[in-house]
Amino acid sequence: MKMSVNSSIILFIVFLFSLTNHSIRAQENEDVFVISGIVKSQKNKRPLEYVNVSVPGSNVGTITNSDGAFTLKVKKSLHAHLIEISHIGYETSTIHINQKDVDDRVIYITPNTVVLNEVVVKPVDARKIVEQALERIPENYNDKPAMYTGFYRETSQKRKKYISICEAVINVYKSAYTEDISKDRVKVFKGRRLLSPHEGDTLAIKLLGGPTQAIFIDMVKNPDVLLSKDCLMYYNYTFNDYVNIDNRPHYAIRFEPRMMLDEPLYQGTLYIDRETQAITRMEFALDMRDKIKATSLILRSKPAGLRFKPENLSYLVTYRQMGGRTYLNYVRTEIKFKCDWKRKLFSTGYTVISEMVMTDRIDNAASTITYRESFKANQVLSEKVLNFYDEDFWESYNIIEPTESLENAVNKLKKSYK
Repeated sequence: MKMSVNSSIILFIVFLFSLTNHSIRAQENEDVFVISGIVKSQKNKRPLEYVNVSVPGSNVGTITNSDGAFTLKVKKSLHAHLIEISHIGYETSTIHINQKDVDDRVIYITPNTVVLNEVVVKPVDARKIVEQALERIPENYNDKPAMYTGFYRETSQKRKKYISICEAVINVYKSAYTEDISKDRVKVFKGRRLLSPHEGDTLAIKLLGGPTQAIFIDMVKNPDVLLSKDCLMYYNYTFNDYVNIDNRPHYAIRFEPRMMLDEPLYQGTLYIDRETQAITRMEFALDMRDKIKATSLILRSKPAGLRFKPENLSYLVTYRQMGGRTYLNYVRTEIKFKCDWKRKLFSTGYTVISEMVMTDRIDNAASTITYRESFKANQVLSEKVLNFYDEDFWESYNIIEPTESLENAVNKLKKSYK
Protein backbone atom coordinates (compact mmCIF):
# COMPACT_ATOMS: atom_id res chain seq x y z
CA MET A 1 0.00 0.00 0.00
CA LYS A 2 1.24 3.49 -0.83
CA MET A 3 1.03 5.81 2.12
CA SER A 4 2.97 8.76 0.69
CA VAL A 5 2.06 11.29 -1.96
CA ASN A 6 3.26 10.00 -5.31
CA SER A 7 6.95 10.64 -5.72
CA SER A 8 6.40 12.29 -9.08
CA ILE A 9 4.94 15.37 -7.40
CA ILE A 10 8.11 17.40 -7.29
CA LEU A 11 8.62 21.05 -6.48
CA PHE A 12 12.13 22.29 -7.26
CA ILE A 13 13.11 25.23 -5.14
CA VAL A 14 16.27 26.43 -6.72
CA PHE A 15 13.72 29.14 -6.97
CA LEU A 16 13.87 28.51 -10.68
CA PHE A 17 10.87 26.88 -12.29
CA SER A 18 10.47 25.41 -15.78
CA LEU A 19 7.58 24.84 -18.07
CA THR A 20 6.66 23.97 -21.62
CA ASN A 21 5.31 27.02 -23.40
CA HIS A 22 2.66 25.57 -25.68
CA SER A 23 -0.85 26.87 -26.20
CA ILE A 24 -3.69 24.39 -26.30
CA ARG A 25 -6.34 26.84 -27.35
CA ALA A 26 -6.45 30.56 -27.93
CA GLN A 27 -8.61 32.35 -25.42
CA GLU A 28 -6.93 35.70 -25.81
CA ASN A 29 -9.37 37.14 -28.32
CA GLU A 30 -12.55 36.10 -26.54
CA ASP A 31 -15.09 38.89 -26.00
CA VAL A 32 -15.53 39.03 -22.22
CA PHE A 33 -16.78 41.27 -19.45
CA VAL A 34 -15.15 41.41 -16.03
CA ILE A 35 -16.73 41.28 -12.57
CA SER A 36 -14.45 42.15 -9.65
CA GLY A 37 -15.18 42.55 -5.98
CA ILE A 38 -14.69 41.44 -2.40
CA VAL A 39 -16.76 38.82 -0.57
CA LYS A 40 -17.38 39.51 3.13
CA SER A 41 -19.29 37.89 5.96
CA GLN A 42 -22.56 39.62 6.77
CA LYS A 43 -21.99 38.74 10.43
CA ASN A 44 -18.66 40.44 11.11
CA LYS A 45 -17.89 42.24 7.80
CA ARG A 46 -14.60 40.38 7.42
CA PRO A 47 -13.30 39.28 4.01
CA LEU A 48 -13.71 35.57 3.28
CA GLU A 49 -11.00 33.50 1.59
CA TYR A 50 -11.42 30.55 -0.81
CA VAL A 51 -15.03 31.47 -1.70
CA ASN A 52 -16.32 29.97 -4.96
CA VAL A 53 -17.42 32.53 -7.55
CA SER A 54 -19.02 31.01 -10.64
CA VAL A 55 -21.55 31.35 -13.43
CA PRO A 56 -24.54 29.09 -12.60
CA GLY A 57 -25.14 26.31 -15.11
CA SER A 58 -21.65 26.64 -16.57
CA ASN A 59 -18.18 25.33 -15.77
CA VAL A 60 -16.72 28.84 -15.48
CA GLY A 61 -15.52 30.02 -12.10
CA THR A 62 -12.76 31.23 -9.84
CA ILE A 63 -12.07 31.64 -6.12
CA THR A 64 -11.41 34.54 -3.76
CA ASN A 65 -7.90 35.14 -2.47
CA SER A 66 -6.82 35.56 1.16
CA ASP A 67 -8.12 39.14 1.10
CA GLY A 68 -11.56 38.01 -0.08
CA ALA A 69 -11.01 39.59 -3.50
CA PHE A 70 -11.87 38.05 -6.87
CA THR A 71 -11.96 38.85 -10.57
CA LEU A 72 -14.17 36.78 -12.86
CA LYS A 73 -13.96 37.05 -16.64
CA VAL A 74 -17.12 35.86 -18.38
CA LYS A 75 -17.51 35.23 -22.09
CA LYS A 76 -20.38 37.25 -23.52
CA SER A 77 -21.33 34.19 -25.56
CA LEU A 78 -22.53 32.55 -22.30
CA HIS A 79 -25.30 35.17 -22.00
CA ALA A 80 -24.85 35.01 -18.24
CA HIS A 81 -27.20 37.01 -16.02
CA LEU A 82 -26.14 35.75 -12.60
CA ILE A 83 -22.98 35.17 -10.60
CA GLU A 84 -23.14 32.59 -7.79
CA ILE A 85 -21.21 32.95 -4.52
CA SER A 86 -20.83 29.87 -2.31
CA HIS A 87 -18.75 29.05 0.74
CA ILE A 88 -18.63 26.51 3.53
CA GLY A 89 -20.99 27.50 6.37
CA TYR A 90 -22.72 30.26 4.37
CA GLU A 91 -25.89 30.56 2.32
CA THR A 92 -25.27 30.45 -1.41
CA SER A 93 -25.89 33.89 -2.84
CA THR A 94 -26.43 35.22 -6.35
CA ILE A 95 -25.89 38.66 -7.85
CA HIS A 96 -27.42 39.95 -11.08
CA ILE A 97 -25.15 41.08 -13.89
CA ASN A 98 -25.91 42.75 -17.20
CA GLN A 99 -22.90 41.63 -19.26
CA LYS A 100 -21.03 44.82 -18.44
CA ASP A 101 -17.87 45.32 -16.41
CA VAL A 102 -18.37 45.72 -12.66
CA ASP A 103 -15.52 46.96 -10.46
CA ASP A 104 -14.99 46.64 -6.71
CA ARG A 105 -18.38 45.13 -5.89
CA VAL A 106 -18.73 44.32 -2.18
CA ILE A 107 -20.78 41.17 -1.65
CA TYR A 108 -22.00 40.11 1.79
CA ILE A 109 -23.00 36.50 2.39
CA THR A 110 -24.92 35.19 5.38
CA PRO A 111 -23.87 32.39 7.75
CA ASN A 112 -26.14 29.39 7.37
CA THR A 113 -27.49 27.30 10.22
CA VAL A 114 -27.91 23.62 9.35
CA VAL A 115 -31.40 22.24 9.92
CA LEU A 116 -30.65 18.99 11.69
CA ASN A 117 -34.20 17.56 11.82
CA GLU A 118 -34.37 14.02 13.19
CA VAL A 119 -30.66 13.31 12.62
CA VAL A 120 -29.79 15.11 15.87
CA VAL A 121 -31.07 12.29 18.02
CA LYS A 122 -29.43 9.53 16.00
CA PRO A 123 -25.86 8.41 16.68
CA VAL A 124 -23.47 8.91 13.80
CA ASP A 125 -21.13 6.08 12.81
CA ALA A 126 -18.32 8.19 11.34
CA ARG A 127 -16.34 5.33 9.82
CA LYS A 128 -19.46 3.89 8.17
CA ILE A 129 -20.18 7.28 6.59
CA VAL A 130 -16.65 7.36 5.14
CA GLU A 131 -17.04 3.80 3.84
CA GLN A 132 -20.33 4.73 2.16
CA ALA A 133 -18.69 7.76 0.57
CA LEU A 134 -15.95 5.58 -0.91
CA GLU A 135 -18.49 3.08 -2.25
CA ARG A 136 -20.43 5.84 -4.02
CA ILE A 137 -17.48 7.43 -5.79
CA PRO A 138 -18.41 5.90 -9.20
CA GLU A 139 -21.91 7.41 -9.13
CA ASN A 140 -21.02 10.73 -7.45
CA TYR A 141 -18.05 11.83 -9.56
CA ASN A 142 -17.49 12.39 -13.25
CA ASP A 143 -18.00 9.14 -15.17
CA LYS A 144 -16.57 10.63 -18.38
CA PRO A 145 -13.14 12.03 -19.27
CA ALA A 146 -12.80 15.79 -18.86
CA MET A 147 -10.35 18.47 -19.91
CA TYR A 148 -9.99 21.23 -17.34
CA THR A 149 -8.50 24.67 -17.71
CA GLY A 150 -6.91 25.87 -14.50
CA PHE A 151 -4.77 28.58 -13.00
CA TYR A 152 -1.74 27.64 -10.88
CA ARG A 153 0.31 29.90 -8.64
CA GLU A 154 3.38 29.08 -6.59
CA THR A 155 4.99 31.49 -4.14
CA SER A 156 8.03 31.14 -1.91
CA GLN A 157 8.81 33.27 1.11
CA LYS A 158 12.00 33.63 3.13
CA ARG A 159 10.71 34.66 6.52
CA LYS A 160 8.04 37.19 5.47
CA LYS A 161 9.80 38.27 2.29
CA TYR A 162 8.60 36.93 -1.07
CA ILE A 163 11.55 35.60 -3.05
CA SER A 164 9.78 33.91 -5.96
CA ILE A 165 6.42 34.01 -7.70
CA CYS A 166 5.47 31.75 -10.57
CA GLU A 167 2.09 31.51 -12.31
CA ALA A 168 0.71 29.41 -15.14
CA VAL A 169 -2.42 28.53 -17.04
CA ILE A 170 -2.68 24.76 -17.27
CA ASN A 171 -4.79 22.08 -18.87
CA VAL A 172 -5.56 19.00 -16.82
CA TYR A 173 -6.86 15.85 -18.46
CA LYS A 174 -8.70 13.60 -16.03
CA SER A 175 -10.12 10.26 -17.05
CA ALA A 176 -13.38 9.02 -15.53
CA TYR A 177 -13.37 8.48 -11.77
CA THR A 178 -14.05 4.80 -12.43
CA GLU A 179 -10.46 4.61 -13.78
CA ASP A 180 -7.12 5.10 -12.05
CA ILE A 181 -4.85 8.12 -12.57
CA SER A 182 -2.47 6.49 -15.07
CA LYS A 183 -4.00 8.44 -17.99
CA ASP A 184 -4.32 11.74 -16.13
CA ARG A 185 -1.87 14.43 -17.21
CA VAL A 186 -1.10 18.13 -16.86
CA LYS A 187 0.04 20.47 -19.62
CA VAL A 188 1.36 23.94 -18.85
CA PHE A 189 1.08 26.32 -21.77
CA LYS A 190 1.27 29.89 -20.53
CA GLY A 191 3.16 31.28 -17.59
CA ARG A 192 5.38 33.95 -16.07
CA ARG A 193 7.85 34.27 -13.23
CA LEU A 194 9.42 36.80 -10.92
CA LEU A 195 12.48 35.74 -8.93
CA SER A 196 14.60 37.50 -6.36
CA PRO A 197 17.91 38.57 -7.94
CA HIS A 198 19.74 38.29 -4.62
CA GLU A 199 22.05 35.29 -4.43
CA GLY A 200 21.36 34.81 -0.72
CA ASP A 201 17.69 34.13 -1.44
CA THR A 202 18.29 30.98 -3.46
CA LEU A 203 18.01 27.56 -1.88
CA ALA A 204 18.73 24.47 -3.95
CA ILE A 205 16.37 21.84 -2.58
CA LYS A 206 13.63 19.61 -3.98
CA LEU A 207 10.29 19.27 -2.21
CA LEU A 208 6.86 17.78 -2.83
CA GLY A 209 4.61 19.95 -4.96
CA GLY A 210 4.12 21.32 -8.44
CA PRO A 211 1.30 21.58 -10.99
CA THR A 212 0.75 17.82 -11.05
CA GLN A 213 -0.96 18.10 -7.67
CA ALA A 214 -4.19 18.47 -9.66
CA ILE A 215 -3.79 14.75 -10.27
CA PHE A 216 -2.13 13.39 -7.17
CA ILE A 217 -3.84 15.48 -4.47
CA ASP A 218 -7.28 14.63 -5.83
CA MET A 219 -7.62 12.01 -3.09
CA VAL A 220 -11.00 10.82 -4.31
CA LYS A 221 -9.43 9.66 -7.57
CA ASN A 222 -6.03 8.85 -6.09
CA PRO A 223 -7.08 7.20 -2.82
CA ASP A 224 -3.87 5.28 -2.10
CA VAL A 225 -2.53 8.12 0.02
CA LEU A 226 -5.53 8.56 2.30
CA LEU A 227 -8.87 7.14 1.21
CA SER A 228 -8.30 3.58 0.04
CA LYS A 229 -10.14 0.84 1.92
CA ASP A 230 -6.76 -0.42 3.13
CA CYS A 231 -6.14 2.95 4.78
CA LEU A 232 -9.28 2.89 6.92
CA MET A 233 -7.72 0.67 9.57
CA TYR A 234 -4.95 3.18 10.22
CA TYR A 235 -7.28 6.00 11.33
CA ASN A 236 -9.83 6.82 13.99
CA TYR A 237 -12.92 8.57 12.65
CA THR A 238 -15.18 10.77 14.75
CA PHE A 239 -18.24 12.84 13.93
CA ASN A 240 -17.33 16.48 14.46
CA ASP A 241 -20.30 18.61 13.35
CA TYR A 242 -22.87 19.39 10.69
CA VAL A 243 -22.00 22.18 8.24
CA ASN A 244 -23.58 23.66 5.13
CA ILE A 245 -21.73 23.72 1.82
CA ASP A 246 -23.58 25.14 -1.20
CA ASN A 247 -26.82 25.13 0.85
CA ARG A 248 -26.47 21.39 1.41
CA PRO A 249 -25.97 19.82 4.87
CA HIS A 250 -22.73 17.89 5.30
CA TYR A 251 -21.15 15.67 7.90
CA ALA A 252 -17.79 16.94 9.16
CA ILE A 253 -15.80 13.78 9.94
CA ARG A 254 -12.53 14.17 11.83
CA PHE A 255 -9.79 11.58 11.26
CA GLU A 256 -6.54 11.01 13.15
CA PRO A 257 -3.83 8.33 13.06
CA ARG A 258 -4.44 5.41 15.38
CA MET A 259 -0.93 3.98 14.99
CA MET A 260 2.57 4.82 13.80
CA LEU A 261 3.80 3.35 10.52
CA ASP A 262 7.05 3.47 8.59
CA GLU A 263 5.70 6.50 6.72
CA PRO A 264 3.79 9.32 8.42
CA LEU A 265 -0.01 9.44 8.29
CA TYR A 266 -2.36 12.43 8.12
CA GLN A 267 -4.96 14.13 10.27
CA GLY A 268 -7.82 16.35 9.21
CA THR A 269 -11.50 16.65 8.33
CA LEU A 270 -13.64 15.20 5.54
CA TYR A 271 -16.86 16.97 4.56
CA ILE A 272 -19.42 14.50 3.21
CA ASP A 273 -22.79 15.43 1.69
CA ARG A 274 -25.54 13.97 3.89
CA GLU A 275 -27.79 13.07 0.97
CA THR A 276 -25.39 11.90 -1.75
CA GLN A 277 -22.41 10.83 0.41
CA ALA A 278 -20.10 12.77 -1.92
CA ILE A 279 -16.88 14.06 -0.39
CA THR A 280 -16.88 17.76 -1.30
CA ARG A 281 -14.06 19.13 0.85
CA MET A 282 -10.91 17.80 2.53
CA GLU A 283 -8.67 19.61 4.98
CA PHE A 284 -5.69 17.57 6.12
CA ALA A 285 -2.11 17.84 7.28
CA LEU A 286 0.84 15.51 7.66
CA ASP A 287 1.39 14.08 11.13
CA MET A 288 4.59 15.85 12.19
CA ARG A 289 5.29 13.96 15.44
CA ASP A 290 8.16 12.06 13.83
CA LYS A 291 10.30 14.70 12.12
CA ILE A 292 12.60 12.16 10.49
CA LYS A 293 9.71 10.39 8.77
CA ALA A 294 8.14 13.70 7.79
CA THR A 295 11.42 14.86 6.27
CA SER A 296 11.74 11.65 4.25
CA LEU A 297 8.32 12.29 2.73
CA ILE A 298 8.63 16.04 2.06
CA LEU A 299 12.29 16.41 1.10
CA ARG A 300 13.59 14.94 -2.15
CA SER A 301 17.15 16.33 -2.21
CA LYS A 302 19.31 19.03 -0.66
CA PRO A 303 22.92 20.23 -0.74
CA ALA A 304 25.42 18.60 1.58
CA GLY A 305 25.72 20.42 4.87
CA LEU A 306 22.21 21.91 4.77
CA ARG A 307 19.92 20.93 7.64
CA PHE A 308 16.22 20.71 6.75
CA LYS A 309 13.63 20.99 9.53
CA PRO A 310 9.99 20.46 8.47
CA GLU A 311 7.30 22.28 10.41
CA ASN A 312 4.05 21.84 8.49
CA LEU A 313 2.60 20.26 5.36
CA SER A 314 -1.11 20.97 4.91
CA TYR A 315 -3.66 20.61 2.12
CA LEU A 316 -7.07 21.96 1.20
CA VAL A 317 -9.00 20.22 -1.59
CA THR A 318 -12.51 21.29 -2.61
CA TYR A 319 -15.00 19.91 -5.12
CA ARG A 320 -17.95 21.51 -6.88
CA GLN A 321 -21.29 19.74 -7.32
CA MET A 322 -23.09 20.24 -10.63
CA GLY A 323 -25.85 18.31 -12.35
CA GLY A 324 -25.70 15.40 -9.94
CA ARG A 325 -21.91 14.97 -10.28
CA THR A 326 -18.95 16.26 -8.28
CA TYR A 327 -15.86 17.84 -9.86
CA LEU A 328 -12.43 18.91 -8.64
CA ASN A 329 -12.47 22.65 -7.93
CA TYR A 330 -9.52 23.91 -5.87
CA VAL A 331 -6.27 22.58 -4.42
CA ARG A 332 -3.99 24.39 -1.99
CA THR A 333 -0.71 23.15 -0.48
CA GLU A 334 1.38 24.86 2.17
CA ILE A 335 4.83 23.73 3.28
CA LYS A 336 6.65 25.41 6.16
CA PHE A 337 10.21 24.49 7.01
CA LYS A 338 13.48 25.86 8.37
CA CYS A 339 16.96 25.46 6.99
CA ASP A 340 20.41 26.20 8.32
CA TRP A 341 23.98 25.32 7.49
CA LYS A 342 26.18 23.45 9.89
CA ARG A 343 28.21 25.68 12.21
CA LYS A 344 25.56 28.44 11.98
CA LEU A 345 23.60 29.38 15.08
CA PHE A 346 20.30 30.48 13.50
CA SER A 347 17.96 28.82 11.02
CA THR A 348 15.85 30.58 8.40
CA GLY A 349 12.14 29.96 7.96
CA TYR A 350 10.62 29.34 4.52
CA THR A 351 7.02 29.01 3.36
CA VAL A 352 6.03 27.59 -0.02
CA ILE A 353 2.37 27.90 -1.02
CA SER A 354 0.90 26.53 -4.21
CA GLU A 355 -2.74 26.84 -5.20
CA MET A 356 -4.73 25.84 -8.21
CA VAL A 357 -8.29 26.63 -9.24
CA MET A 358 -10.17 24.94 -12.07
CA THR A 359 -11.66 27.78 -14.10
CA ASP A 360 -13.37 25.86 -16.93
CA ARG A 361 -14.08 22.31 -18.02
CA ILE A 362 -14.98 20.38 -21.16
CA ASP A 363 -16.82 17.15 -20.36
CA ASN A 364 -16.47 13.97 -22.39
CA ALA A 365 -13.25 15.40 -23.82
CA ALA A 366 -12.30 13.87 -27.15
CA SER A 367 -8.62 14.83 -26.93
CA THR A 368 -6.08 13.90 -24.27
CA ILE A 369 -2.67 15.23 -23.25
CA THR A 370 0.09 13.10 -24.67
CA TYR A 371 3.00 12.01 -22.51
CA ARG A 372 5.38 13.98 -24.71
CA GLU A 373 3.64 17.30 -24.13
CA SER A 374 2.72 16.68 -20.49
CA PHE A 375 4.41 18.19 -17.47
CA LYS A 376 7.04 15.67 -16.36
CA ALA A 377 8.16 14.56 -12.92
CA ASN A 378 11.66 15.94 -13.49
CA GLN A 379 10.48 19.34 -14.74
CA VAL A 380 10.17 22.47 -12.68
CA LEU A 381 8.15 25.56 -13.29
CA SER A 382 10.21 28.39 -14.70
CA GLU A 383 13.28 28.25 -16.89
CA LYS A 384 11.23 28.69 -20.05
CA VAL A 385 8.60 31.15 -18.88
CA LEU A 386 8.66 34.88 -19.35
CA ASN A 387 9.38 37.43 -16.66
CA PHE A 388 6.54 39.67 -15.48
CA TYR A 389 6.14 42.35 -18.11
CA ASP A 390 2.58 43.60 -18.59
CA GLU A 391 -0.72 43.80 -16.72
CA ASP A 392 -2.71 42.13 -19.51
CA PHE A 393 -0.61 38.98 -19.71
CA TRP A 394 -3.51 36.68 -18.79
CA GLU A 395 -5.99 38.47 -21.07
CA SER A 396 -9.33 36.60 -20.88
CA TYR A 397 -8.08 33.69 -18.76
CA ASN A 398 -9.48 33.49 -15.25
CA ILE A 399 -6.89 33.59 -12.48
CA ILE A 400 -6.72 33.75 -8.71
CA GLU A 401 -6.60 37.44 -7.86
CA PRO A 402 -3.29 38.33 -6.18
CA THR A 403 -3.46 39.47 -2.57
CA GLU A 404 -2.38 42.96 -1.59
CA SER A 405 0.79 41.56 -0.02
CA LEU A 406 1.58 39.66 -3.21
CA GLU A 407 1.05 42.77 -5.34
CA ASN A 408 3.45 44.67 -3.10
CA ALA A 409 5.97 41.85 -3.41
CA VAL A 410 5.72 41.95 -7.20
CA ASN A 411 6.39 45.68 -7.22
CA LYS A 412 9.41 45.28 -4.96
CA LEU A 413 10.87 42.47 -7.02
CA LYS A 414 10.33 44.41 -10.23
CA LYS A 415 12.27 47.34 -8.78
CA SER A 416 15.15 45.01 -7.96
CA TYR A 417 15.69 44.43 -11.67
CA LYS A 418 15.82 48.12 -12.57
